[in-house]
Amino acid sequence: MLLGEALSFSFNALRANRVRTFLTALGLVIGNASVILVVTISMTSRDYILEQIEGIGSNMVYASATVGAQTGGAQVDADYVKMSDVRAVRQELDSQILAATGVETSFDRLVIDGREEDVTVIGSDQYYNPVRNMIVLAGRPLDASDVALSQKVALVTERLAKRLFGGQEPAIGKMVKIHGLDFTVIGTFKEKVESFGLSELAQETVLIPITVMSYFVPVERIDPLYVQARSAEYVPVVTEDVQKILEGRHRAGARYLVQNLNAILDAAKKIALILSLVLVLVSAIALIISGIGIMNIMLVTVTERTREIGVRMAVGASRRDILEQFLLEAVLISVVGGGAGIVLGVAMPLTVRYLTDFVIPVSKLSIAVAFVVSAVVGLIFGLLPANRAARLNPTEALRYE
Repeated sequence: MLLGEALSFSFNALRANRVRTFLTALGLVIGNASVILVVTISMTSRDYILEQIEGIGSNMVYASATVGAQTGGAQVDADYVKMSDVRAVRQELDSQILAATGVETSFDRLVIDGREEDVTVIGSDQYYNPVRNMIVLAGRPLDASDVALSQKVALVTERLAKRLFGGQEPAIGKMVKIHGLDFTVIGTFKEKVESFGLSELAQETVLIPITVMSYFVPVERIDPLYVQARSAEYVPVVTEDVQKILEGRHRAGARYLVQNLNAILDAAKKIALILSLVLVLVSAIALIISGIGIMNIMLVTVTERTREIGVRMAVGASRRDILEQFLLEAVLISVVGGGAGIVLGVAMPLTVRYLTDFVIPVSKLSIAVAFVVSAVVGLIFGLLPANRAARLNPTEALRYE
């Protein structure tokens, strides 16, 4: 039998029972759409999580001293990371890093909305903004001259600028009193990715030159020390080298915690992978159930068309022709249903992308896999009914009522 003739027979047979064909293909529509949507959702969530983590700081290593309760006061002071350690890291790791910066933290009270509130005051240098991936909303960041000349200038966070001065631009040039001294606001800033108070930054934070901060703190304590590696491949090496530099510059009993974001990134990737596998498994179960539905309907179809099969065998159709005919019908249902499911699965992310600015990636691999799986499902689950139809006895089939 020619392929065109077989397709024509299959199409006419399926069209004769349109509702049943539609309901049978509906399982493939839902299954394939769910496969594409599941992969799309998992890719979007993975990319979002990784972007958020990477947004905290590009290729960043951070370090701080861990001081035990049993250590004496003088030893504690000496164990803290100092600006001299920051300069040593810059000098010794110059070929492996882009920048290194240190942060000192204190607290003060400002009158905000008519009442005194605690604000975080941090001291750093010109490298803080690029290393911590900060966004300057208005004005300018700290520069080398601000730090070298101990200028009384400050940057304030987005929320603090709005609460104190009514906005970002109005804050520029205004005065803010920190520890009894007047500082000129030269800029406003925010984190590229919100850390929700888990870093040294709070929503109400003032950033000043670290050389000025030394006037307000009794003991120099850099916490944390940030280092930006030149690329991701340098991060493990830089982490080890920073650990060695800090331990080598302090007493033998001093301990330092040096970490990077690689562990968090790896954990996020593993979680995203596991989530994707679980969701794909659920979608695969939906496709298998759809395949079982196709098999059941095709078995019923074979029973209903027993006399037709007998007539076709009587006029010369071979068992192979009958096998191919019913197998083709099952595959046709699967491919048409799967194609409709692919269109539905792709249409949803594209609609969201069209209606909003949020870009949702659509995996071309998931489309190809969904289409191939649809055809395979029809082939596998259509094989039993087709084989049963091909094995019918022509004489018995002609007598069937």
